[in-house]
Amino acid sequence: MAEPRVGVVVLTQGTRPEDLHRGISSVLAQTGVVTDVVVVGNGWDPATAEPPLPAGVHTLHLQENLGIPAGRNQGVPLVSGEILLFLDDDASIPSTTFLTDAIALLQHDESVGMIQPRIVDPSGKMSPRRWIPRIRKGDPGHSSAVFSVCEAVIVMPRRVFDAAGGWAAPFFYAHEGIDLAWKVWDQGLRTWYAGELIANHPAVSPTRHSYYYRLNARNRVWLARRNLPAVLIPLYVGSWTGIQLLRWFRQPAVLRAWFGGWSEGWRSDPGERRALRWSTVWRMTRAGRPPIV
Repeated sequence: MAEPRVGVVVLTQGTRPEDLHRGISSVLAQTGVVTDVVVVGNGWDPATAEPPLPAGVHTLHLQENLGIPAGRNQGVPLVSGEILLFLDDDASIPSTTFLTDAIALLQHDESVGMIQPRIVDPSGKMSPRRWIPRIRKGDPGHSSAVFSVCEAVIVMPRRVFDAAGGWAAPFFYAHEGIDLAWKVWDQGLRTWYAGELIANHPAVSPTRHSYYYRLNARNRVWLARRNLPAVLIPLYVGSWTGIQLLRWFRQPAVLRAWFGGWSEGWRSDPGERRALRWSTVWRMTRAGRPPIV
């Protein structure tokens, strides 16, 4: 029986060469699969990497930084394989059977359309709670259906990715994992947090990016406008507006940036609108997360 073929898209700006090589090496060390790897340089040419990338690894030079989701999308046509792995350039995989284990999960439960593993800081730091993408975080080793993902390490069938239309290219940064997770649910499938699968990523704060608060808010509005039935749009945006007011009411500078993005989200084009079916909304509600928060 032929080994499964996995297309691997690694996104980088070339600023973390040691991490990049570590991540690629962890992919090439995978057993029981054939990997086809492309390194996408967002505003950087991976062919100029020092030290050079391993033989057989494809490269794609994007002349400008297109953002995280659009950059990932650009890499997909350059790799072959019925399964896709998306890997951040500072992420790596400690187990050589990670991909075979993930594929076994997909084969065992055909209702699973996308997998996020448990993500652990390799230095032993406490992993951020946001890496467990559910309201009731609980035991990080507990697996469950989820409605968003931490995008650093994602495994999914190519057919599901293609049917979803890929990552939300206009988003640039933030919440593209929610957009894709919802589109997986709308295919009659589930997005799955696999607590038994481990990936490594350093524990860093998303607020290190100067645009974090603005894009966080803009993309919340875009999520609703792209994906929700019209009657649910104000409910989703309203609930998140209330949450942010409670979180940051003592930080007026943060709220100014956030509401600047909020306003931009209503004025600007979010890209293609593909409203969730009401049957999907009901399935998500029954599974514990109606798409209003």
